[in-house]
Order: sequence, then C-alpha cells, then structure tokens
Amino acid sequence: MQSSLVSLPSMERVRIGAPVAEAAAQEAELLGANRVFVVCSGTLNSQTDEIARVIEALGDRFVGLFDAVRPHVPREDVIAATRVAADADPDMLLCVGGGSATDLAKILAITLEHGVREASQMDAYHLQVNPDTSVTAPTFSAPKIPVVVAPTTLAGGEFNALAGSTDEKSNVKEGYLHPAMTPKAVILDPALTLHTPEWLWLSTGVRALDHAFETLGSLESNGYYDGMAMNAIRLLSEGLVRVKEDTDDVDARLMCQVGAWSSMVAIVAGLDMGVSHAVGHALGGSFNVPHGYTSCVMAPFALEYNREVNEHRQALISASLGAPQTPAHELADSLIRRLGMPRSLGEVGLTENDLPSLATYTFKDIWCGTNPNPIANPDALVPLLRRAL
Repeated sequence: MQSSLVSLPSMERVRIGAPVAEAAAQEAELLGANRVFVVCSGTLNSQTDEIARVIEALGDRFVGLFDAVRPHVPREDVIAATRVAADADPDMLLCVGGGSATDLAKILAITLEHGVREASQMDAYHLQVNPDTSVTAPTFSAPKIPVVVAPTTLAGGEFNALAGSTDEKSNVKEGYLHPAMTPKAVILDPALTLHTPEWLWLSTGVRALDHAFETLGSLESNGYYDGMAMNAIRLLSEGLVRVKEDTDDVDARLMCQVGAWSSMVAIVAGLDMGVSHAVGHALGGSFNVPHGYTSCVMAPFALEYNREVNEHRQALISASLGAPQTPAHELADSLIRRLGMPRSLGEVGLTENDLPSLATYTFKDIWCGTNPNPIANPDALVPLLRRAL
C-alpha cells in the first residue's frame, strides 16, 4: 500500500466571483491591515480603471504601488519593488495581476522581512539545485507580512508558497519557497480577467492543465490529488474552449479559475512535477518564452515520453478529456491546437543550436530529477527536446 504525506497550506480564504475592489477592502479589514502596498500589472494600471477602483476602495489604507515587474521576475525588479515598499512600511501586500506580479509579491514578503536591498543578497533565500538534481532548501525565518492575490491569468501561483525569480547574471530562474509565502487569501474575479489578452489567458490555462497532467502522470500521486486533477481537466478543457469561442463568457472564465485552483492542489500539498515543468522553467527564465507557451509546447511531448512508464496513470487524463481509448498526448495536442496555441520550440523562437543549453538549464531546475521516466543527464534530454523542435 502506497503512503502519502499531504502538506496543507496556510491559506485562509478563496473568494469566488467577488469584485476585486470590494474584496480587497474586506481582506484588509479581516487581516487588520492599515497599510496596504499594491503590486500590479503595469498595463492593468495604465490602461484600465481597475487599480484606481482598488485604491479608492482601500481608502486611507493604501500606502503605495509597484507596477514595473517584467516577465519571469528578474531579481532587479524584486529589489526595485522592495525599495519602494520598504519606504511605505506595509502590513499587507495586495497583488492584482498575472503570474509574474504574483511571484514578485510573494518574494517581496521575504525581502522586506530580511532587509534584502541588493540582488546578490537574494542568494541566501532561493532553492539550490545540486549536481545530482537533488534540491537544498535554505533555512530562514518566516515572512510576517500577509499577501493577498487577485489573479488575472491561470498560472496558479496564487495558491502556492513557491515563487520564481530570474538571476540575469546566471540566466537561471530560481525558486523561492517558504510556507508563510502562501497568500492568505485569493480573490477570483472573472470580470477582472476580461482585460487579459486572449493568448495569455488561453496559454496560462494550458499551463494549469499541465499541472493536472503531471499530477495524474506522477507515480507518487494519490486518490485525493487524482480527483482534484481530473476536476481541473474537466473544468479547464470546457472553460478554455468556451472562452475561445466567446471572450466575454464570464461564467466560463470563472470555470477556468476554479479549474486552475484544482490543478494546483497536488503541487501545493507537496507533489513533485516532471520534465514539462522543468523545461518550462528553463524556457522562461533562460529563453524568455512566455510562461503559458512553455506548456503548450512541451506538455504533449512530455506525456508521450513518459507513457512507457505511466500509461496506466495517463489513462486518467484521457478519461477526464472524455476519450478514454485515445492516448493522452494526442488529446492534449488536439486541445492545445484547438485553442490556437504554439506547439513547437521552433514556434517560440528556438533552434537546433539552442537545445544543448536548454538541456543544461533544465537540469538546474528543481523538477528535472523527479520526472516519472528518469533522464540521466542533459545529453539524454536533447532527443526529447529535438522532437519538440
């Protein structure tokens, strides 16, 4: 009998379908926060009135804002936000935006707690991937400032203690992890996501699907994780297609948001992902490929590669997609193409010459060593990457 340890996060609330401005003010009240610092998307701040409405709802509680985070969260952006936020002396961090803004807000709780003001000081707080692909986690005291997130994409980081930031000197996206980084509350406002570009919504939705794919493909999963992942696939596969057909379908958008939440349950509880996520982190941090596109490209290839060791597990994916007799990688490929997303490394700008370095960067990721079908070294990964080219 297989045993599992499920680690439950410290999240307190998820508000489903709540308007973000109203919900943010309610969270500040519940958390006893009097000094709220906002991290948000620059486009959302400059081209919509959503952030202005949040600030109005917060009233005297609002003490400052940072809206200059770039994709994959360069260290320099974390430090820039830290310096602005430190002057505001916040007692709550509110993020309204996509995955990069969310990651920055979570890491910001660490940098504020520990007086980090230079990029090099971040070395003491990120996960270290060893040459044998094992991972060493640094020990440090918990950040005390609570984080609340209203996401505008489907990447799912708002439910997780893990965040990523790219060291531009090494060109590696590094993970930061502490249980207290888990947001205290998440606000799922589907109306807020109407501002999200279609390609970003759909591609991060595929990223959420990939969480579920790698959960169901894992040989370490359990019945609880499986059920949540299958629910995620059911909600996302229907919701994403509906949004593709009608971008104003807020019910479908909320279906996608709840599906993304379901897809994160296993990761949040401690289940390791596999090679699709590992390659995805390398593509993002080292080659600047948008986060969602990485799974659009890699998920079906990873499923096909792993099939020889976990075909019985992948049958759950096929069942969730309504075609139990069809291989999961074929169904994933068909759905991603139906959404109009890229399906090859070439489509996101890579060439044959990039494959050795992509493989090397992938082996610096925390999840390269936990793929169901083991990959011995970077050279052994190149044939899989070549199939995706």
